[in-house]
Amino acid sequence: MSLATCLDVVQHYGLRSIGLGDRLLPRNDFTLCDQVVLIGSGMIWNLYFGLLALFFGFFSAISVALARNSHRRLLRKPADWFVFIFRGSPLFIQFFLFYELFTLIPRDGISIALPGLSFTLDGSWLSRAWAGALVTLWLNTTAYAAEIFHGALRSIPKGDLEAADAYGFSGWKKFRRITYPTMLRLAWPAYTNEAIFLFHATTLVYFSSFPARQQKGDALYYASYFAQKTFNPFVPYPILACYFIALTMCVVLVYGLIYRRLNRHLPSNSKRRLRIRPQLVR
Repeated sequence: MSLATCLDVVQHYGLRSIGLGDRLLPRNDFTLCDQVVLIGSGMIWNLYFGLLALFFGFFSAISVALARNSHRRLLRKPADWFVFIFRGSPLFIQFFLFYELFTLIPRDGISIALPGLSFTLDGSWLSRAWAGALVTLWLNTTAYAAEIFHGALRSIPKGDLEAADAYGFSGWKKFRRITYPTMLRLAWPAYTNEAIFLFHATTLVYFSSFPARQQKGDALYYASYFAQKTFNPFVPYPILACYFIALTMCVVLVYGLIYRRLNRHLPSNSKRRLRIRPQLVR
């Protein structure tokens, strides 16, 4: 297959998963370029689910971890049950439960009447994959990351906290200058694994009840399509695996750079400057 032909395939199917390009999928005479391009097009959705779930889950996980570390029972107990339920149940089951929950929302929305104000809250979009599956992944990664951050909070050396008290740090200043950065340094290696697992978990969206509208599916959707049409799963699925291996390498690289940034103050991470000391006198 020539390079020009492959570029035409990229032009027609490169952004098909988001509704741009040819609407019809190829029916026969599948080439390697067709499979690489279409599966790569589906990776856009996997990146969408993974990146947004990580972004929202990072901040919500810190909030849940702080609530679990609180001395107030009204904050600690709901956070404990939230983490226990989402970590104790399979993600695959959570997809089905949330889809069934979201489909119970009336199609015409929920009417809310307040004194002097009435409006209708539209919730039908939650039954679609781009929103409902994202909410499920967000809550799931929040629970796992909250457990990681909570363990890091409990592992902060008491000497650091006592030193902060001795310097007069308290409240928000103590959290921003001592507790938060130390927690991130301790939790970051485990949180890197959670980020990798989350991107892998985005493939479960294909098996969930959330529909792919107009064949705009994720990478596994297109890999399964080619496997069914060609009766040869040993081409599309290895292509999909290579995409995720490359994505994992990117996550490890980015999170590794962040980890070095978090530990830049340590002597082992400081770069030694080359000093030239000529020996002028013996």
